[in-house]
Amino acid sequence: MKPMVVTVKEFYEAAKQQFDIKTATGNLGMQRLIMEPPIHRPGLALAGFFKHFAFRRVQVLGMAENEFLHSMPKEKRSQALKSLFERRIPCIIIARSRRVWPEMFDLSKKYNVPVLRTPLITGNFINSATLIMEHLMAPKTTVLGTMVDIMGIGVLIEGKPGIGKSEAALALVNKGHSLVADDVTVLRKVMNTIVASSVPATRYHMEIRGVGIIHIPSLYGVTSVRDEMPLDMIVSLRDAESLIQGRLDLEKHTRDLIGFKIPVLTIPVAPGRDLANIIEAAILNKKLERLGRDAVKELDDKLIAMMAENGDDK
Repeated sequence: MKPMVVTVKEFYEAAKQQFDIKTATGNLGMQRLIMEPPIHRPGLALAGFFKHFAFRRVQVLGMAENEFLHSMPKEKRSQALKSLFERRIPCIIIARSRRVWPEMFDLSKKYNVPVLRTPLITGNFINSATLIMEHLMAPKTTVLGTMVDIMGIGVLIEGKPGIGKSEAALALVNKGHSLVADDVTVLRKVMNTIVASSVPATRYHMEIRGVGIIHIPSLYGVTSVRDEMPLDMIVSLRDAESLIQGRLDLEKHTRDLIGFKIPVLTIPVAPGRDLANIIEAAILNKKLERLGRDAVKELDDKLIAMMAENGDDK
């Protein structure tokens, strides 16, 4: 599982995809580590109060902090900024495109702390940056499997290489469902669920044996792909020969992933079986279960009632 730390560079690259942010000190200190996701405003620290100072977080200077610095004599301001920089903070971000105080360039170089700027107002920046940090620092793992969205149900299709995971997913896409990731799926914990996505390098692409690499939205349209999807079920494709034949497995199986128990459905693979239709039927059945319909229980109740009725007739 990926350690829950993020470099300033990783945060910067993710942030600039969503809003305007620039570095004022080049690549200096961009490998420093951010160890906590909340964003911190160091107003008390600038006033000299460092008890319980959150030095592991991104520090943002908004309008209030800048006005406070502006009100100080130059020597006192330099000392306040020096005290902040020497606390091993990851970086400083100046909101509202306010000026970078001249002292900050020397301090940045001395303590290897990067300084960035954004035109966003402080509150909007903190909201956006917090979401980015929570996304980057969420517990995550990578699994082998193809992730699809079937009628709002997130399904991870797994199995040994060559068993037909991508082919089944392609058939599902052809039926109108959506691809999330092919072959390698990234799972991360978000609140009380697991969210699946693809690795950036292979997003929207699939490898089909005998055909090669295909770009799904170019073939099936933009609705045929999704960037991410909550994981609801794992479908495990297994060779029919490796499973016990002629047995109906009614037991509900689960697997533990990042602290969550995910339902697992094992489907035997054999020549002539339409995996896409079988997977789709399984998902439709799961949707019915969510609505309170349990086909197994209904059949069981029906058989018990019939046996009871036959017993009464005797």
